[in-house]
Amino acid sequence: MQQFLEIISKPDNIPIVLLLVSVIFFTWLAWAKAKKNDSQQIPEEAKMDDKVQVWPYLVRMEFLMSIVVMAVLVVWSVFLDAPLEEPANRALTPNPSKAPWYFLGLQELLVYFDPWIAGVVLPTLIIIGLMAIPYVDINEKGNGYYTFKERKFAILTFCFGFLILWVALIVLGTFMRGPGWNFFWPWEKWDPHYVAVLTNVDLSEMIGIPTRLPDNSLNPVAFLFGGVLVFGFYSLIPIYWMMKRKTEIMKKLGPLRYNIVAFLFLTMVGLVIKILLRLGPPILGLNPVKYVWVTPWFNI
Repeated sequence: MQQFLEIISKPDNIPIVLLLVSVIFFTWLAWAKAKKNDSQQIPEEAKMDDKVQVWPYLVRMEFLMSIVVMAVLVVWSVFLDAPLEEPANRALTPNPSKAPWYFLGLQELLVYFDPWIAGVVLPTLIIIGLMAIPYVDINEKGNGYYTFKERKFAILTFCFGFLILWVALIVLGTFMRGPGWNFFWPWEKWDPHYVAVLTNVDLSEMIGIPTRLPDNSLNPVAFLFGGVLVFGFYSLIPIYWMMKRKTEIMKKLGPLRYNIVAFLFLTMVGLVIKILLRLGPPILGLNPVKYVWVTPWFNI
């Protein structure tokens, strides 16, 4: 635990800690305001009739805040040294070698998926999903105030995607990935000489179905097993549609928007399941799961 405190107090990690604190604070603030507005007939924002001119009031406030920020940065630079290292040496690679903090979520995904899936497919789906939210959110009021009960889908989707699938991965990559990109709990010491002996197995191998045959070719039984699991998982989309197609929300969504929403949601849930299959089994003394479905073209 002492070393974990040293890690989070490093000059290059302190801004990340402050950002995490700000995420927690503003998430709580938004939920608190939403709860307050949902309990009232008239939102708090609707009661604010005062208008403030941009000039000089807003410009003056922005100017004063810029001075405050500059003063904070000056004091910061006095008490915290810049995290500068020696000139780059191609013969000496840092251990661990980490990307900037805002890319650590993607670097962490490389542990669980093939590089093209973690670096291309999943970020593309994230961007498309964020672009799709305004078009699939069926709220017709165009609310400009904090609320939850009127924007449940948009808020829950954003919180799940941002807090769980992005912020949590950044925390894992920054504070829990040590030398050799090994996973260390906060109470474990980062040992640069530590070599993790992990026997990654495919999910089919956990139930006795080998992924490869003796000639190193793909086992068709394992291929079918993984395919059934993946397609069975996404088959929840039409099953749920058949069960709820007559409800009001399904009628408003329509088949196209429902399928887009359901596909993106299940993909996010599947990402979390894949992470748990990799990190969870070692806690129980089992081998971590590498892939759920192995194919000749891609691995999931």
